[in-house]
Amino acid sequence: MLQQETIAEIVEKAIRTLALPDEPRQLYEPVGYMFSIGGKHLRPRLCLTTYGLFHDAVPQEVVWSALALETFHTFTLIHDDVMDRSATRRGNPTVHCKWDVNTAILSGDLMSILAYRYLAMGPADKLPALLKLFTDTAVGVCEGQQRDMDFERKPFITMEDYMKMIGQKTGVLLAAATCMGGILAGAPEAQCKALYDYGYRTGLAFQITDDYLDCFGDAKTFGKPIGGDIAENKKSWLLVEALRRAVSESDKKRIAELLALGDDRRAEKIAAMTQLYIDLGVRDAADAAILECHRSAVDALKQAGFTEQQVDCLREMAEKLLHREK
Repeated sequence: MLQQETIAEIVEKAIRTLALPDEPRQLYEPVGYMFSIGGKHLRPRLCLTTYGLFHDAVPQEVVWSALALETFHTFTLIHDDVMDRSATRRGNPTVHCKWDVNTAILSGDLMSILAYRYLAMGPADKLPALLKLFTDTAVGVCEGQQRDMDFERKPFITMEDYMKMIGQKTGVLLAAATCMGGILAGAPEAQCKALYDYGYRTGLAFQITDDYLDCFGDAKTFGKPIGGDIAENKKSWLLVEALRRAVSESDKKRIAELLALGDDRRAEKIAAMTQLYIDLGVRDAADAAILECHRSAVDALKQAGFTEQQVDCLREMAEKLLHREK
């Protein structure tokens, strides 16, 4: 079974040594920039982790499949930053700020195409299954992003709405990563299905944690200013839960007043909404929701014939995602 340190080294080396053309410079430079500014590289690591449950070495063709995941994910970040008008990503200027919007759109388009090139460099006998999984996932991510954008125009959404959105926007890509590792390793269909479920539920926990850190994290380690979701009235898990818990007229009025505050009162708005989340018990509820998603992720593995050592490996991987600071 592969160790996490070994997997991290394989992924880092693959990204660091990825050869990109020099010209057109305006097209490829942003791609190299996005790969160079770091990140958790969670999706390729998850892919190689599940592959490593069954094998002790990783051939290069499997590494290419893992790189396809990271490339596609990075493409979505470039376009998300344009749509969200975000100024920073991982503590660095976003592509559309460092260059311009048109460059960001085109370089992002290129990365989505490169992702399929890297996927095609994987094992030929696994390619039909990988292509179906990858394409279905890409469609799901786009649907999730559209739902997220639609929510901006709605005064209220349910927690069911929110969970469906993050399941598509975040869950399906982590699910694809874990399932892909199983497919590449030749795991039985039942185990690949269990790995998919594990990844999906871990993805839910990951996104709720991301929403939590946007409010209660540390800007220095989180990589972007704290309170951005509050300032933009984004329907994060925290806001959706706060609206659900606000049963008294005074709480409903307070939330409405805070949502109406403009950018000129940004600091006041963030501080007041953060305190309201604490007062309504939303902060503690988020902790509980994250732990429940983690529990259900591990439970998905238990009836699929994995060894105790394999389950422990994936449990530890998920726990590291829960206790992160960025």
